[in-house]
Amino acid sequence: MLKVTRGLSGKCPRAYPVATIGNFDGHHLGHRALLQTVVETARKAQGTALVLTFEPHPVKVLAPRVDLRFLTSPEEKLAHFEAAGIDEVVFLDFTPTFAAMSPDQFAEDILHRSLTLSELFVGNHFAFGKGRAGRIGDLVRLGGQHGFRVHPVAPVMIEGDVVSSSRIRQLIQAGNVERATMLLGRVHGIRGTVMHGMQQGQAMGWPTANLRVPADRVVPPDGVYAARAVHGTQTHDAIAYIGTRPTFGAGERLIEVNLLDQTSDLYGQEITVQFVTRVRGDHTFASADELSKQITRDVEQARISLRRIFQGAQ
Repeated sequence: MLKVTRGLSGKCPRAYPVATIGNFDGHHLGHRALLQTVVETARKAQGTALVLTFEPHPVKVLAPRVDLRFLTSPEEKLAHFEAAGIDEVVFLDFTPTFAAMSPDQFAEDILHRSLTLSELFVGNHFAFGKGRAGRIGDLVRLGGQHGFRVHPVAPVMIEGDVVSSSRIRQLIQAGNVERATMLLGRVHGIRGTVMHGMQQGQAMGWPTANLRVPADRVVPPDGVYAARAVHGTQTHDAIAYIGTRPTFGAGERLIEVNLLDQTSDLYGQEITVQFVTRVRGDHTFASADELSKQITRDVEQARISLRRIFQGAQ
């Protein structure tokens, strides 16, 4: 069972704490490799596998005008930590006062006195303290002074790409969801509650389950995608549309998903729409009939893509 601790109110005894630090948005392949190392090291020492993370994301405090959107929700992030075998997640409030802490003070007060770390694994480009002045060499030195070992970890590379949350966000926002899947190690998805729509898809013979586009999540650009819809323990091949339905007069931006070869009443239920590959961009059609014909072509293309990606991987 994952333990969640908020703040540092007093010392909490932990057996041989082995930690890492970060926000871990996306739980991508680099994150997984780092967490696995932390867990394996802690298990060998019969210690505690620990993650130190921050709320809100430091960018929200240091650069509040930046429109930072996330790959995973807070609930998904905790589920990923638990699945990775982490024993405890410690959340610290990231405030202007906290951000002004010097590298030396952070290492002594947080890592040594409060968390009593034994070992710490961080990326070799890790920066900390006021103005991100502390670098990995400083952390190694400070760890030596305070009795904890620091292990710099090289980034994971895939076909020339450094696996990072920022790179994955860029790929998804550009519509390159297949490439993002390679770096994530899974298909990026959006979870939401199915709502009632305008029934336009139903009228054309393509009934859809509709989700609102979450304001704080990374969403691919408007268009049509070969997709998968996860409902409970079931996963269905699907086709998804993101956009405002300009053929009918632009409305609210929604995610509309049609489950291929499946008819289910999903109103009010939670589903996850996974964006597998982009079929086309969004367009305005001259009529509903013209749009319906295009959807028929889109569905065939989505089926081909899903067979290529998932059957080819088996």
